[in-house]
Amino acid sequence: MYSEKKNILQLVSLLELHGVRTIVLCPGSRNTPLIHTFVTHKAFECFSVTDERSAGFVALGLAQERNIPVVVCCTSGTALLNIHPAVCEAFYQHLPLIVVSADRPQAWIGQMDGQTLPQPGVFGPLVKKSVHLPEILSEEDEWYCNRMVNEAILECTHRECGPVQINIALSEPLFQYGATAMPEVRCIRRVEADRISDLATAFRTAERCMLICGQLTPAQAARLQPLLQQFDGVVLSEHLSNLHLKDEKSSLRYFDAALSTLGEAQQKVFAPDLLITMGGHIVSKRLKKMLRKYPPREHWHITPQGEVVDLFCALTHVVEMKPEDFLCAVSTAENEEISGFLKQWSDLCRVPQPAPETFSSLMAVGHLLGALPKSSCLHLANSSAVRLAALYPITSGIRVFCNRGTSGIEGSLSTAIGYASVSKELNFVLIGDLSFFYDMNALWNGAIRSNLRILLLNNQGGGIFHTLPGMDLESPSCRYVEAIHGATARGWVKDCGLVYFKAGTREQLAEGIRLLTDPHLDAPVLVEVFTDIEHDTEAFKAFFDSLKN
Repeated sequence: MYSEKKNILQLVSLLELHGVRTIVLCPGSRNTPLIHTFVTHKAFECFSVTDERSAGFVALGLAQERNIPVVVCCTSGTALLNIHPAVCEAFYQHLPLIVVSADRPQAWIGQMDGQTLPQPGVFGPLVKKSVHLPEILSEEDEWYCNRMVNEAILECTHRECGPVQINIALSEPLFQYGATAMPEVRCIRRVEADRISDLATAFRTAERCMLICGQLTPAQAARLQPLLQQFDGVVLSEHLSNLHLKDEKSSLRYFDAALSTLGEAQQKVFAPDLLITMGGHIVSKRLKKMLRKYPPREHWHITPQGEVVDLFCALTHVVEMKPEDFLCAVSTAENEEISGFLKQWSDLCRVPQPAPETFSSLMAVGHLLGALPKSSCLHLANSSAVRLAALYPITSGIRVFCNRGTSGIEGSLSTAIGYASVSKELNFVLIGDLSFFYDMNALWNGAIRSNLRILLLNNQGGGIFHTLPGMDLESPSCRYVEAIHGATARGWVKDCGLVYFKAGTREQLAEGIRLLTDPHLDAPVLVEVFTDIEHDTEAFKAFFDSLKN
């Protein structure tokens, strides 16, 4: 019988699945359920060492001889600090040492409770990774603990070996041993280039294969485009990927709008059994929600750095390769089973682009994207700008940029100005009012050139909040959430030497777009489009309602 504590069961199960077999145990009460579970489990060989300083070095010697990860497990408090010398030695010898430290619940740290000190990260830079496992009270807690343990064990032997710390919170009662078996847990594997043939075989037999390509630089996209065009499966990408796939794959770019037409039961039909991801962030919340609800049987994340990214809570393999090398490796493994899945998705994604009748931000975005010259650059601010742009096509050859690393509203204009200052092409910035006013000092520098063209969407507040499900627009807090204002960019823009144009009607918008896209105009331009926030919301919702109908 094992401990009933779910975080212990996750930890012990994953240690076994990752091939860890050797455990050095130090005495104590807080780590008693860990000791009991390790000793009871037949997969582990356990050594008892009383002094933690000695125990750390005993584990070090075992790791030296066996050349595989070895666990040293201790109780809470200063017992952990006594392992520090061995951790230091393991770090500089590059030895795979896993320190499992039992801990009190975080609520009691620093409260004069016995044997407590801040244990997570106590070894500082002398461990390759330090993780803390909370007590599991929800499905999200369980997913988090599972991911943290996988990350720590994988990092212990990643590239060069080294020590890692797994700190585990354990509350009383400690001595409940009612678990009769280890749970089935998700084990994440790291695959390197020399083992890619195993995955190629799995790819060949997948019936419903989907590849999601996140944000890419134009150079990355140029390398991947021909390989993704030949890829046997559904390829989903957004404007930020800078990909322009053809034929059946051309419609797939509009997957986010298409997903809005599916009911809960229909989503399962479009879920893959094999998911492959590469590139950076994706914008679509609908896709994230669907794949978390209907997870794939396997999820392979392709990354040259080998980091664990579990966006859909279903990661099974981290493939440490360049995406282009991976695609070349699996391109020889043709899959005849997935053509129907591709057609299914291709048909779903053949949605019309918006044609709003109301003067709105949606209309302004469509006019701009339809008029962009070839070989120009488009810089999208976060929030509404990047989401509205996703609903319209963008001509091949236009490079798209957006600060999606953390998706904040700050710095979008400054980043675009920095890029445009050394670019030969016209650079267009699509930005909302809050993002613009937050970063308006970007115009107050000498780097601005005539190739900078800004379309500012001003609806006097955070329009995106009006589209969020469950948002109470009548609440007195709403005006604080939206940051409602009455500001205009006119005075500041003119003071900074830009050509300013105000657009509040269809006709003025058309004239403003002509001004923005004029390649012969020897001055930077800002067109400020004034819309009503209610009309913006109505136009946005009307488009998605039309898709469902």
